Amino acid sequence: MEPTKKQQLSVAACQIRQGIIEGVFNAKSGHPGGSLSIADLLAYLYFAEMNVDPADPKKADRDRLVLSKGHAAPALYAALAYRGFFPVEDLKTLRKTDSYLQGHPNMNSVPGVDMSTGSLGQGVSAAAGLALASKRLNDAFRVYAILGDGELEEGQVWEAAMFSGSKKLDMLTVFVDYNNLQIDGSLADVNSPEPIDEKFAAFGFHVITIDGHDFDAIEAAVGEAKSVKGQPTAVIMKTVKGKGVSFMENQVGWHGSAPNADQYNEAMRELDARLAGLKG
Repeated sequence: MEPTKKQQLSVAACQIRQGIIEGVFNAKSGHPGGSLSIADLLAYLYFAEMNVDPADPKKADRDRLVLSKGHAAPALYAALAYRGFFPVEDLKTLRKTDSYLQGHPNMNSVPGVDMSTGSLGQGVSAAAGLALASKRLNDAFRVYAILGDGELEEGQVWEAAMFSGSKKLDMLTVFVDYNNLQIDGSLADVNSPEPIDEKFAAFGFHVITIDGHDFDAIEAAVGEAKSVKGQPTAVIMKTVKGKGVSFMENQVGWHGSAPNADQYNEAMRELDARLAGLKG
């Protein structure tokens, strides 16, 4: 990847992380850990890859993104805000009673949200339906879905995988945020879905495993997925829960906890310093 492009994506990812912390802190609730771990992917998709237009959020041929792990809405909201779909200042209204930015994405109220999600396992089924629609419309658009690794414990995920493989939905790319932590602990301690790659392959997916914080790897995986015909693609992203905020990284307690004022200030200092370094 060209250095300038990588710098721009790094800036976008850092801003998305700032938006996540801003939103969750002001809400006094939310899910920062699994939001921070997908910031790099969202930066790449919204700032380098997807055919979307903030001035026309519902355009018919736009690419679609389904956040199947809907509790990571702070990350999606931050990506959409910095991409220009709505004011960044509105991120501070997350989960407020009169806000359109509720705890899970709502396609009826949030510009740029393509599917309402929240109940784990259901989003990927919706993504499969969107991909089937694209296929029947002569591959009119691509569909991207983001799943949590703990979400893979839901049976509906594998029903959707069976359907997607059977229908040869090559316009569908599923990203698994494999940070190895869910609300109650590690995957192994709760209910391991391993082997993840072999299971997706068994359902007819083309499978790629990458470092989910490496823009070169993300770009290569998306390019490979677009080249695959007759199969959906699953990208298993090895990530760090809480990535980008040192005291949140790999700490299961930050799955669904909001920072207090001191923690908020510390997190924002880290991210501000990172952003200043990127901008030179």
